[in-house]
Amino acid sequence: MKKDRVYYLVATIGASMGLVAAFMQTLEKLASLENKGAALPCNLSSVFNCSIVLNAPQSSLFGFPNSLICITIFTFLLAIGIVGLTQSNMAKKLLYGAQMLAFFMLLFALWFLLTSTYSIGAICIFCLICFSGLLLINGAFWRLNLSDPQANSTFLKTLQKMTEKNFDIVLWISLAVLMAAIIIQHFYI
Repeated sequence: MKKDRVYYLVATIGASMGLVAAFMQTLEKLASLENKGAALPCNLSSVFNCSIVLNAPQSSLFGFPNSLICITIFTFLLAIGIVGLTQSNMAKKLLYGAQMLAFFMLLFALWFLLTSTYSIGAICIFCLICFSGLLLINGAFWRLNLSDPQANSTFLKTLQKMTEKNFDIVLWISLAVLMAAIIIQHFYI
């Protein structure tokens, strides 16, 4: 049970990072809507430029800022992390659902980072923080969901063995390094 608390702590940290970043991004979007020419504090360079990203149509995919989706999802995932830290019993289906939601959000973040890199031509620093938080959340929920000793499928048992050998950590780190390499290669090489 002590290991589970560590994973819930990691999920809580990741969700907190994502929630704060999404909230800050929403504030920046509001400032940008109020004054189109506003110099946002998150405009660090021509590459890390929130103004360019926030004004792109992709940053409001469903007609409202993507950051509002992130605030909602990160709040939900933060609640699960906090409840887990209190060692309350949660239905396994809830944890599986949270894992699927976190994985969907990770895919959305990957799409947005690739779109920002290749179509928009700039990166939002808050999006990178959300992506990092999602990596932590996915890694934590992965380990929580695979810690069930009652796994009865061969596939789950194989995943459990790989997780025991820390292959999942290699997967999450590789994904982060791959995204960093793509961004660096596109903008700096």
